Amino acid sequence: MGYRELTAPGSHAPHVACLWIRDAEPHAHEHRIVPDACADVVWVAGERLVVAGPATTPVVSQLPAGAWAVGVRFRVGAAGSALGVPARELLDRRVTLEELWGGAAAELAERLAARPHARAAVALLGAAVAERLPPPAALDRQVRAAAIRAGRPGVAVEALGAEVGLGERQLRRRFADAVGYGPKTLQRILRFQRFLALAERDGGDLAALAFAAGYADQAHLSRECRRLSGLPPGALLRAGAIAAGERSDSFKTAAAPPATIAA
Repeated sequence: MGYRELTAPGSHAPHVACLWIRDAEPHAHEHRIVPDACADVVWVAGERLVVAGPATTPVVSQLPAGAWAVGVRFRVGAAGSALGVPARELLDRRVTLEELWGGAAAELAERLAARPHARAAVALLGAAVAERLPPPAALDRQVRAAAIRAGRPGVAVEALGAEVGLGERQLRRRFADAVGYGPKTLQRILRFQRFLALAERDGGDLAALAFAAGYADQAHLSRECRRLSGLPPGALLRAGAIAAGERSDSFKTAAAPPATIAA
């Protein structure tokens, strides 16, 4: 019950991090969605297909009573090539999938509406996205390599370009196209997600979590948490926040591995 992530079939690699399901609840329920360095295609039962672009601020989303939601989450640095538009055009935005896919999105929404439960719907959505994914060569592998480096504690953002063979201006431009924002912002968001993953595993000692996640101190964690989630760390954890995004050891300490689903 609740929220769970599902391993995407092999045909989705290297663009898709996971499929996911949020189960229906008997009453309308708000969910605080915090930045996770990814973009998603989302279907809420009975509503329109939307693309949730890469975010730098929290979004409070409300699921109607009895409605479930499913989604496809793209890997860090894969949103631009996967969706066919520069990721910066989707920054902090939610747009209908029809704006990107046209009539094919409307047809897919009709097919999803006929699915009786979330498991069937997420399989259909995953298969539809897989059919439209570009070849693996479309992924900006230099940006991807820099993004993985940016997710590790103690890495100097200023050195990323040299490490992957790109000048600073070119790195920023290509990050904006592939990720949605620059490497410094990505590093902040991945560090925040690392904090959430560590909190799932190790509990709520904020000073220890701040140190382990790579913050200068607990006050630094508190400032960043408010900026990215709208809540102080303790309140965010008590609200049930968990790590999301790309659950990979390259970016953060993962909790339990996701389940598997066939398309």
